Amino acid sequence: MILQNKTAVIYGGGGSLGGALAKAFAAAGAKVFLTGRNIGSVQKVADEILVSGGSAEVDVVDALDEKAISSHLEKLVQHSGSVDISFNATACKVVQNIPLITIAADDFMLPITHMMHTRFITAIAAGKVMMKQGSGVILSLTATPGGIGYPYTGGFSPACAAIENFSRNLASELGLYGVRVVNIRSGGSPDSAVFKNAIESMPEAMAPVLKGMEADTMLKKLPLMADIANTAVFLSSDMAGMITGVTVDVTCGTTAGLNYRAAKGAL
Repeated sequence: MILQNKTAVIYGGGGSLGGALAKAFAAAGAKVFLTGRNIGSVQKVADEILVSGGSAEVDVVDALDEKAISSHLEKLVQHSGSVDISFNATACKVVQNIPLITIAADDFMLPITHMMHTRFITAIAAGKVMMKQGSGVILSLTATPGGIGYPYTGGFSPACAAIENFSRNLASELGLYGVRVVNIRSGGSPDSAVFKNAIESMPEAMAPVLKGMEADTMLKKLPLMADIANTAVFLSSDMAGMITGVTVDVTCGTTAGLNYRAAKGAL
């Protein structure tokens, strides 16, 4: 129970990854406050946490609404006394799998502006609260394209790079106040909704895609949502108290170098 008595707020808590994070935080002892625009999906995750003996509450909060975010955090502080963990797990649609020279400017810019906008306002709102209390952890999530050149990823790649840079800069400003800011870079989880939906709708097309992604990694496999959630739990705990201003790579080694040429028996 390494997050015992800590309060965690999750934006996009009704999504597959947001839900996995919420359950992991709750299992580690945190009081979890899930938010989202769809109360039904968020409540479903909260109910599962409550059934398992954890603590969870829900609220409808648009993670692009600055006033709603601030009001919710004020209510949370009044209710629990502090905000110890903030994680924005919201997502947006991204146009990918086409060359940059053919993508429309609006399609390219959408993930950059959308993802940075919501992460900026949620992180800044949490940062203001955490500065006053002298502690807290602000977490974010990116993917492999944030660390290497990755073709046909459209605006998603620069969006990831921007989030990682923002996380570092925010950490450099908030560290004086005892607040840590850490980003997690995932290699893509095949058990997440986006992958599962693609596999179900296009099984023949997705099989070689997943095989290729696995081949690109050093471990020859992809991280599951539980791997990302476990990393987030650790980074939120006092055991990671000296970690800030970095992106923790959970890509199974992909961004350290594409390893599709390496195979067992070759050495």
